[in-house]
Amino acid sequence: MFSHLREDIRCVFDRDPAAHTTFEVITTYPGVHALMLHRFAHRLWKMNLRWLARMSSALGRWLTGIEIHPGAKIGRRFFIDHGMGVVIGETAEIGDDCTLYHGVTLGGTSWKKGKRHPTLENNVVVGAGAKVLGPIVLREGVRVGSNAVVIKEVPPGATVVGVPGQVVKAKVKQATTSEDKRRHATAKKLGFDAYGATSDAPDPVAHAINSLLDHVHVMDSKMTAMCESIKQLDAGFKDVQLPDLDDCAIDGSSSEEPVHLDEAVDMPADKRLDD
Repeated sequence: MFSHLREDIRCVFDRDPAAHTTFEVITTYPGVHALMLHRFAHRLWKMNLRWLARMSSALGRWLTGIEIHPGAKIGRRFFIDHGMGVVIGETAEIGDDCTLYHGVTLGGTSWKKGKRHPTLENNVVVGAGAKVLGPIVLREGVRVGSNAVVIKEVPPGATVVGVPGQVVKAKVKQATTSEDKRRHATAKKLGFDAYGATSDAPDPVAHAINSLLDHVHVMDSKMTAMCESIKQLDAGFKDVQLPDLDDCAIDGSSSEEPVHLDEAVDMPADKRLDD
């Protein structure tokens, strides 16, 4: 127990640059206090002294604002930074070298008995205000962004953000798949940054933009095919030359004078078909 305490205190200096002395950590860090009381309460819990264990846990919550159920299993070198509002459920399991920030909840999504709280493998960091819910596993090296809500298993080394939590990847400088390349080309024609609409961004807006890019590409292909078919049927058909989007200015203006819809309708048919 004392060896664990020394490791818990030592890890504070590695993860909090505001820590200066061991005496300061022992006397002023609520995360350390809560962990000390939990290790004691957990021993009582395993000895089947459940009421004493719960009383120790309640005392820790009253003193630190951190609620850790005595049944929770916590590994070595665990650090709770700031700590206020942290809640760790009964069947939660936390590996070695993990870090939680204030407002984190490792909670359940069911009232059934048995495993209902998350498992954090080694070296997991959960940002302030994040909620990890249900009997899911956050694999080794996972990072959870602040205020994220995680309800699904996360693979090793991944970063999770958003509500509900989504795994994000580093954005690449070049499109890798043919689909990404096509979207990038279509976006470039429309005059905005295609990297803001890549598939690795777990954002409903980005998903909508990707869908619009795909739709524009299909519509453009269909219009081209229709014009070619009409030309074959009518030798006198004169195609309308559309302005090239690449030549448009950033503000959407073009070097050509725009033709309004009402003016186009009033034009004679032969005039509308002229270049």
